[in-house]
Amino acid sequence: MVQAQRPVDWEVEASSPASAPRDGSSGYPFPVNGTESFSEAVDLPAGGLCFTCEQAALSHHLAAVSRAVASRPALPVLANVLVEASAEAQRVALTAFDLNLCIRSEFKAEVKGSGRTTLPAKLLSDIVSRLPSGPIGVSQAPESAAVTLTSAAGQYQLRGMPAEEYPTLPEIALRTADAEEESLAAQILELPIESLLQGIGQTLFAASGDDTKQVLTGVHVKLLTGDPPRLEFAATDGHRLAMVQVEAEGIPVDLAAGWTKLDFTIPARTLREVERILAAQTAASAVELRFDRSQVQFILGAGGTQCQQRITSRLLEGQYPDYNRLIPRQFERHVTLERRPLIESLERVGVFAAQRNDIIKFNLSEATQTLRISTEAPDVGSGEESLPVQMSGPDLELAFNVRYLLEALKVFHTQQVSLELNGATQPAIWKPIGATRLCYLVMPVQLRAT
Repeated sequence: MVQAQRPVDWEVEASSPASAPRDGSSGYPFPVNGTESFSEAVDLPAGGLCFTCEQAALSHHLAAVSRAVASRPALPVLANVLVEASAEAQRVALTAFDLNLCIRSEFKAEVKGSGRTTLPAKLLSDIVSRLPSGPIGVSQAPESAAVTLTSAAGQYQLRGMPAEEYPTLPEIALRTADAEEESLAAQILELPIESLLQGIGQTLFAASGDDTKQVLTGVHVKLLTGDPPRLEFAATDGHRLAMVQVEAEGIPVDLAAGWTKLDFTIPARTLREVERILAAQTAASAVELRFDRSQVQFILGAGGTQCQQRITSRLLEGQYPDYNRLIPRQFERHVTLERRPLIESLERVGVFAAQRNDIIKFNLSEATQTLRISTEAPDVGSGEESLPVQMSGPDLELAFNVRYLLEALKVFHTQQVSLELNGATQPAIWKPIGATRLCYLVMPVQLRAT
């Protein structure tokens, strides 16, 4: 990843908690439990890193960043969370970084002393989550490796490692007017959270889990120019392809026309964390996306809000397959089905299919306008159901992996779906009827002659 030394990038707000009225509603995003200030509720020593915050806030932000702590860290310090406090900005930042994924979470606190240190991520999270609700004091004397947590329950000491041992955090250089090499400068766009969640949720499940196919273990994102511009998300594991287009409302049409380089692949693990964090949001409505040719960064709460979270990740290297060439342009058979009854039938028949590599048979009949779903599991049993369909084209027998179908149908969210087919060994295209531009391609399983 592109890395650069940087100071802590604090944003000082015009009305910081340091100057707000101490009346129990001083602008903190959490209650003060009836005391005049956190520092008066918890007696903390002066000098060195020193701040007080609400237990719920600290526990919440620790849980968010801890997901970027490496399970098998390349360096001992990477098992720690970087803790930074700024008395000037009255903010605390927690950061975890495994050399590929970096999650940083900032929040307001009452900071008496600025400082930086690192603490064992699991130990810190375990103790903070078990402390009673109310203010928690965090302090570290100058030149000391020990950090003291103070709460109504008692005091706890944790031994950390110096912040200077923590690797340089990844940053994305912003584009400037006199940038000599534009390909190295970041591009920025703002997207509605709903659009980003849609793009992730309707494609991520199809990404490959095989690390030998590195570029397929992520979701490919590409900007499509037009009016309005659209972002296209695509994921494939070689057996199926999920592709969806969402409107990029935050991108002016004239600007999008010049952005030919918005074409990259984001690791699936990164997007799972982005999805998890965005899905929990109730206040923010948009997310800022920054990217250069090697990294991508998602920023929630940009502009000095109460809390800010940043997820920075390397991009996957390699040329993503030209998946549009896989989608047939003409079809011999067109089928319309009710989505919910189809899911329920697949789940029931799938109980038996699980005994036979998840393979199920489809028998489509134009004469009876039915779909027969069946499977046989030797020495276990068999299952068969029929569903009414609207079909045009000749009869066909083919087979699918039932898990591939269920994972796609559950993200369609429409009453009806369409299935377009040619032959028993050619790509089958599933689409929700009356919804967004969503397309799911799945390769049928070749049936052996018996």
